[in-house]
Amino acid sequence: MKTKIAIACQGGGSQAAFTAGALQGLFDAGITDRFEIVALSGTSGGAICAALIWYAIKRGDDPVTERLLGFWQDNIVRRLSEQIYNDFAVGSLRMINRGLIPSFAISPSSPAATSMLQLAALGQRREFVDLGYSLRRYIDFDEVAAWGSSTSAPVLVMGAASVLSGRLTKFNSAKEAIKLEHILASCAVPSLFPAVEIDGDAYWDGLFSDNPPLDDLINPTSVGEGNSPREIWLIKINPTRRDSVPIYSDDILDRRNQLEGNLSLKQNLKYIELLNDLLLAGAFKNEFLERLDFREPVRIPKAFAEEADKPYHIPFIEMSDELQKTLDYEGKLDRSERAVQMLMADGRRRAEEFLRVRSR
Repeated sequence: MKTKIAIACQGGGSQAAFTAGALQGLFDAGITDRFEIVALSGTSGGAICAALIWYAIKRGDDPVTERLLGFWQDNIVRRLSEQIYNDFAVGSLRMINRGLIPSFAISPSSPAATSMLQLAALGQRREFVDLGYSLRRYIDFDEVAAWGSSTSAPVLVMGAASVLSGRLTKFNSAKEAIKLEHILASCAVPSLFPAVEIDGDAYWDGLFSDNPPLDDLINPTSVGEGNSPREIWLIKINPTRRDSVPIYSDDILDRRNQLEGNLSLKQNLKYIELLNDLLLAGAFKNEFLERLDFREPVRIPKAFAEEADKPYHIPFIEMSDELQKTLDYEGKLDRSERAVQMLMADGRRRAEEFLRVRSR
């Protein structure tokens, strides 16, 4: 019998290309021959990757070649005008954050911001500047709407935050039909994109809520009976550790973003650790566990460099230290071919390492 797993994908702007590479490495290694993917979750760029894989699996397509890689190839700089736009966006933000040039606060919903985006889009491919258009090229949302809500595996869960109520929101394919707006909401970084309105509410990036959602993955009332994973595989963008205290303003901003991105993740992991500790201590009755489809602890992530201190910990997939040291906050906007391919290559290598450690 195949081991049931869930794959959770953290967000990180264009650095989620690492996630795409890691997923490619996992599927190229034939993980579906040995594991049953019962759920996928993600936030921001991780939500995009998770949604593309989820849609392809549901349709019986090749999840990597036909969907995931196609999307990322569309989003790589291909024209001179796109290179100029990309270099200007990354370079100007880097100089602003280093205090070299002044910044002007402009709402992404303002007419001025809209006009600037329209001007910047001239001479560029639509799939490069319009995320919604690019996603529609690889996901038929009319087809997804016809599916409706379903607990058939895999289930897709994406994190977002309600701007109005402050509620931490999860868009869940077991509860509702997934819409384009759900993915866009999970990606709506407040400083870059207007809030996404859905059914009378408005949403921002899931960084404020779950990055990525984990607790729903082990809850049968969320993902459906029979979809409780034995293992959760986490593809992580934001580093846990740093070698030195940041001094310069852009380094401080980068580290703050990393800590914010990991906050909800750590809370989710502590919650699952508590449940596992209770399970190992025999705190639950067998009849109750059988109803929840739990017979053993859920395996949760531990960093490659750390020694596992509990029997149910396994390594998670995180960027190599060498790559992480070359990245900065502004690089989350960088879609140059060099940056994206470097991230994807590291993701593939780290996925291979993960599987080697997992098989020990």
